[in-house]
Amino acid sequence: MKLGIIGTGYVGLVSGVCFAENGNEVICMDVDEKKIKRLKQGDPVIYEPQVKELLGKNISEGRITFSTSLKDTAQNSEVIFLCLPTPPYEDGSVDLSRVLDVSDKMAEHINGYKIIVSKSTVPVGTCDRIREIISKKTKHEFDVVSNPEFLKEGAAVNDFMSPDRVVIGTSSRKAAEIMRELYSSFMRVSERIIIMDEHSSELTKYASNSMLAMRISFMNEIANICELAKADIDMVRTGIGSDARIGNSFLFPGVGYGGSCFPKDVKGLISTSEEFGYDFRLLKAIDEVNVNQKLRFAEKILNHFKGNIKGKTIAVWGLSYKPRTDDIREAPAITIIKKLSEAGANIQAFDPAAMDNFREQFGKIPNLKFCKSNYDALKDASALVLITEWNEFRNPDIDKMKSLMKEHVVFDGRNIYKPELLKAEGFTYYGIGK
Repeated sequence: MKLGIIGTGYVGLVSGVCFAENGNEVICMDVDEKKIKRLKQGDPVIYEPQVKELLGKNISEGRITFSTSLKDTAQNSEVIFLCLPTPPYEDGSVDLSRVLDVSDKMAEHINGYKIIVSKSTVPVGTCDRIREIISKKTKHEFDVVSNPEFLKEGAAVNDFMSPDRVVIGTSSRKAAEIMRELYSSFMRVSERIIIMDEHSSELTKYASNSMLAMRISFMNEIANICELAKADIDMVRTGIGSDARIGNSFLFPGVGYGGSCFPKDVKGLISTSEEFGYDFRLLKAIDEVNVNQKLRFAEKILNHFKGNIKGKTIAVWGLSYKPRTDDIREAPAITIIKKLSEAGANIQAFDPAAMDNFREQFGKIPNLKFCKSNYDALKDASALVLITEWNEFRNPDIDKMKSLMKEHVVFDGRNIYKPELLKAEGFTYYGIGK
């Protein structure tokens, strides 16, 4: 099938290489000429496991090409995916300007029946708006479909190639059958395609991410109670996770969620609810808890030093919002590092993938130094602050840590270390819910 992908960000590129890998002819289009040039050379721009390999393979086999021409992409594609940014405004509402603008410009180039697929995370009713815009500029038949993505950064290729489900929102039988055929190659073991109306599909994406965010915030609240009640969150987590009605997913406490989806989508659903005159009080609490969790962890560090960390060196391990990605959008590290910097600390940070992104956006934070390795960050440090649970941080050389650090204190924001082991080696340990 001939596919067009408009927008070569995270979702667009992963979708493009995965569709190409399954034999489709894919054109990926973007207005960023520098990015397109890099992609043509096999440079994926983003950090995501397997993408670079799939990109190079499908370029060499001619199944994926890159363009800056919206006209060529629209006219040479049967199905056109809109994978465009939908950032939040300050009030939490969603900026649809890129989606609507591209829809307007693309309408002029439609030269036959097309399926326009909204893959970006958008509020209820966006497909209606796209349909209305395009219908004003073309007499050709077309359908607009909602097809939200459910990719986890760090495992996006596996998620795309073996999805839990594929949600297709359309009232068109013709579009539904074409979309079903497109995704059938990803369903060789079992059928996991769910057809529904466009509004339900659009809301499904928001509801899914908000549900997961709710579990994280709930567990962080339970962890905070554990600290006050002298209970152990890991034991509580095991106890409730063994209930089949609850399960074990997204029950790990930490320093709060981040990334491009959860914070934005929670706020987006709050805003959508308000548009319909509904006060979604639970979602507002979820968002508030997440903001406070990051600040609470920073306060825990300050409290250990009795509020005085001016001039002290703090080592930070992990800048991305989660492992196996270089994405720092809404990363807890941003809030925590800013708080420590404001208090006068010298911060020595390391991350295996996200340092360039962090340096570009937050490199001007006072007293922030980027280090060559995690051990380099420990030199003369009064504390280690673990924020992102990269695998390479899980089993450090304790003796080497002791020799490098000035004071032996660990703030474990992901509970990846064994407190008894560190304490036996002379470390002061702080976890979450411990």
